[in-house]
This record gives sequence, C-alpha cells and structure tokens, in this order.
Amino acid sequence: MIKVRTLSEMQTALDQEMAWRIKEIGVFRVGAGSNGPQRKPYIRAGVALLYAHWEGFIKNSSEIYLSYVESRALPYRDLKSCFVVFGLKGKINTLVEGRKSLPNVEAMDFIFSKMGETAKLQINSAVKTESNLTSTVFSNIAGSLDIDTSPYETKFHLIDSSLVDRRNKVAHGEFLDIKGGDFASLVDDILSLMRRYKTDIENAASLESYKKAA
Repeated sequence: MIKVRTLSEMQTALDQEMAWRIKEIGVFRVGAGSNGPQRKPYIRAGVALLYAHWEGFIKNSSEIYLSYVESRALPYRDLKSCFVVFGLKGKINTLVEGRKSLPNVEAMDFIFSKMGETAKLQINSAVKTESNLTSTVFSNIAGSLDIDTSPYETKFHLIDSSLVDRRNKVAHGEFLDIKGGDFASLVDDILSLMRRYKTDIENAASLESYKKAA
C-alpha cells in the first residue's frame, strides 16, 4: 500500500495509478478495433482487463485517500464517523454482533476513551471489493469514504451488466457477444467513472471533507 503524507503526494500517487492503467487498456482497445482474427480474443481479454483495472483503481485510490487522511494525525473526535469506523471497527463490530449488555457497555467505554487519540486507520483491510465490484459494492466503498454516489447512479446498470456480468462470462469460459465498437464505448464509460472517482477523492482531500463539522 502506498503511504502518502501530503496533498501533493496523494495527487501524484493517484495520477500514477490512473496513467499506467489507461496505457494498458489502450493496447487492448487498439487490438479490439482491428479487423484481424485476433480481434475477438482482444475483446474478451480486454473486458477482463478493463474490469481488473476498474476494481484495482477503486480499491487502490480509496486506500491512498485513507492513507492521506491518516497522515493528518487528527484525533478520532475530529473525523467524520465513517473514518472513525476504519480505526475502531473491531469494537464497533462487538456492538453490532453482541447480544449481552456488558460487552456492549465495555465496547462503548473503549470507543469513547479513544476519541482523543490520534486516528490509526486499518487501511490494509479497509477496502473490500469482494472480487466482484458491482455498483452495490462500489456504493458501499464510496459511502464509507463519504463520497456522494448520486452522480454515478446513471451508470450503475452499465457497471453491473456491461462490465461485471461480461467479465464473469469471460472468467467462466462462456461465449461473449460484443463488438469492437461496443467495447470501445465501454472503455470510455469505465475510464470516465474512474476519472470522476479520482476527482472526487482529490476534492474531498482538498476541502478536508473527512473532518467532522465544527
């Protein structure tokens, strides 16, 4: 996981995350647009690769943002609740799962006692794509970072049907009916979503949206 300490480092890390992915996807986009016998294999492989970059970018960029938030060295009490969860999830799970009152009381006392401490976020286990980054999983990840998902909703069907479902067909060795032009359009749509997410993270960091309102 990339550790970032400043806004500039975070932006550089996000730029690098995006750049190499665009370059690699571009190779398959060109191959899918050719007229040779390799066109269909390029499309099938391209769909799987595009999904991999969609999942990888959302996970890695989210972790980069969490690393930046942690680098602010703020106490838990100054962070929005969704970020506090990343640091105190173990005790919070006790509250959710526990049926006995004493463990719940002890968990609450522990949580309150930690509010003045510098936040330490469990970044390595924070972002779970479930190896199937559907719109529902994406919404859960974005929501956990307080990223508004409403601008993405018009593309939820595309994520689920045009990308995830097709990727699953490729993974299971099933027939995939998609033309080169459709693949190119899918690439444009998914890259646009990735760029939007990158911008949302950058804006959230710049505006200090991770802080609790005074």
